[in-house]
Amino acid sequence: MIIGIGARRGIHEEEVLEAISQALETTNTRKEDIEALASAELKKDEQGLKSAAETIGVPIHFLPHSKLNEIDVPSKSRASKFGLKGVAEPCALALSTNQNLIMKKKVYGRITIAIAD
Repeated sequence: MIIGIGARRGIHEEEVLEAISQALETTNTRKEDIEALASAELKKDEQGLKSAAETIGVPIHFLPHSKLNEIDVPSKSRASKFGLKGVAEPCALALSTNQNLIMKKKVYGRITIAIAD
């Protein structure tokens, strides 16, 4: 399963881990099932995202805008102001095997999470 993450600037590892934990609880899934985290390329300098992936023990992929905009997403996104259809949902779907959203994007504080398998 892939966790797609949208985030505000300057987020901390703890915020990311808490958001992921809440999303896993919502979907009744396990941390052990996470294959990777994914976010938009514009977030590649966010240390909180990198640290969270390291703590969980999975890779994090920062996807280019062109890849994210190829994917049709079910939810509107504030990422349109950056020229993106979305972040969390397209990131999760782009790397998932089945291209199936287990959880549409959901906001947890300053973090947005979507889960796909």
